[in-house]
This record gives sequence, C-alpha cells and structure tokens, in this order.
Amino acid sequence: MRSFRRLALACVLGASFACGAAVAQPANPPADPPYTAEDAAAILDARLAALKTALKLTADQEKLWPPVEAAIRDAVKGAAARRDKREAAPPPATVLDILGHVADSEIARGEALRKFVDAAKPLVAALTPAQKNRIPAFLGVRPSETLPSSAELWIFEEEE
Repeated sequence: MRSFRRLALACVLGASFACGAAVAQPANPPADPPYTAEDAAAILDARLAALKTALKLTADQEKLWPPVEAAIRDAVKGAAARRDKREAAPPPATVLDILGHVADSEIARGEALRKFVDAAKPLVAALTPAQKNRIPAFLGVRPSETLPSSAELWIFEEEE
C-alpha cells in the first residue's frame, strides 16, 4: 500500500511539475541575434590564433605557417560562398537536383581539403611529435576506424 501511495504521489508531483514547466515557458522566446559575416571572421581569427598557440611554433616553423593559414581561410571562404549560393537558389525540383548539389559540394570540399593538406605538409614535416599530436583534435578529427567526412571538419562548417 505504501508503494502505491508513493507511486501516486510521484505521478501527481511529476504531472504538476510538467504542467508548471509548460506554463512557465514564454509564448515567443526571443530569437537569437543573427550570425553575421563579422562574427564568422572573428571566430575564424580566434581558431587560427588558437591553433598557432596550441602548436607553439618555433621561429623556423612560423615561416611555414602563412600557406596553411591561407588554405584554411580559402576553404572557409569557399564554404560560405557555397552556403550563400545554395540559400539564394530556388529549392531543388528533383532528388537528382539534390544529389547534384551534394556532389558539387563534396567535390569543392575535396579540392579545398587537398589544398589545405598540400599547404600543411611542409609545416607538419617540421613539427615535433608533440606538436603533431595536437593537430587532429584541434581540427576535429577523432581517432576511429572510419575516416571522417569532410563535412565534419570545422573549416567547412560555414557551408551548413
């Protein structure tokens, strides 16, 4: 009998809490301020500065950084341009149109990623093992049995 009373009390309290929480919610929650190009640029600058800080580049390594930064900036710029183009275009009419957009985006991300990899090779070759160890986590590449999708990398998040 005690168990039944406790269960009943728990149900009543749970229902009261749920109703109270539902009533306490504002009818129209305030909208988040728009994410601007200036916001995106500030975040990219911070990420690049953080990556350089995490790597703790030497003076010789620092000379190899500009092509890496340029490749990342170009990849982010391209991702934002693809997003803007997609948003301005009329909705795809068929599933093949959708798949065509996906294919075009995959090709563009692949090309940008190849440019980044090629630009990063001289720098990575000059890094110590400890510095190399910091790169995957910073870029968002997690150790796993499967290869990451280019869409999972933060350099392409502006495309979303």
